[in-house]
Amino acid sequence: MKTATAALLAILLLAFTGPALLGDKGAKASPDPNGKKKVVFMAGHRSHGYDQHEHKAGCLLLANQLNKHMGDNLEAEVHLAKGWPANATELEDADCIIFYCDGGGRHMANQHLEGLDVKLKDGCGLVCLHYGVEVPKGKSGEKFLDWIGGYFEGNWSVNPHWDADFKELPEHPITRGVKPFKIRDEWYFHMRFQENMKGVTPILSAHPPASTMKRRNGFHSGNQHVKAALERGEIQHLAWAYERPDGGRGFGFTGGHFHRNWGHDDFRRIVLNAITWCAKAEVPAEGVPSDQITDADLDENQDYPKR
Repeated sequence: MKTATAALLAILLLAFTGPALLGDKGAKASPDPNGKKKVVFMAGHRSHGYDQHEHKAGCLLLANQLNKHMGDNLEAEVHLAKGWPANATELEDADCIIFYCDGGGRHMANQHLEGLDVKLKDGCGLVCLHYGVEVPKGKSGEKFLDWIGGYFEGNWSVNPHWDADFKELPEHPITRGVKPFKIRDEWYFHMRFQENMKGVTPILSAHPPASTMKRRNGFHSGNQHVKAALERGEIQHLAWAYERPDGGRGFGFTGGHFHRNWGHDDFRRIVLNAITWCAKAEVPAEGVPSDQITDADLDENQDYPKR
């Protein structure tokens, strides 16, 4: 009953406020008088358990590094899913929105596609991390193709845990200061991308091992399409940049299952660079700097107690 009531209230709120909740075609956001770009993290509900899908802790860690090291150019805020959609007004003057949340039918964007579309067509950037790249096929999926150039589509994409070896990186602002690296995560692959990859630049690409196809076929686990792609030896794109025809920018990143991975310098820098790029701020030549992240830093703000 509580879930149904909350859903009804969200629908009513959208019905009465419409696209103005997130943006208005007739009134662009006022720029920061100090010239700073505003980036807004939308952190999802607690999810998998300690050290996994730590949306709040991950967002706070990344936002802290941006504010500390890019504070002359960016201002980062973190807002929680429990305040959604009332806190959607915080997105009105955002230069970049980051969704780090559970996806599929539970994705925070599903009930606000129209409002988000207006906001993003105004040039706002969008970054989606891990499960945040998955939405249902259909209306939500089509919007994600428009917004970030690709998404996780059930019965097409897959979500195994494996060691991705990123041996080569493209020349792009998002890869500044990043060295080739190898790391284990729940790296989704065989994503649904824009036709002919139009506007899409692969950022992190790797060849998944045959072991990623050992699970039975299922909505997330395997299908004939991805198996055929691996048999053909097709490299898989696990993070990508997108330049929209309207001038906005998007970024999809399929890692982020294991919270400890934010302690890896190159893993973290890719995402910090991407947020900066999507906000249309200048990415430093050596990439966005950040602190040496400790285990104590990673333990902070987690939703579940340490096991």
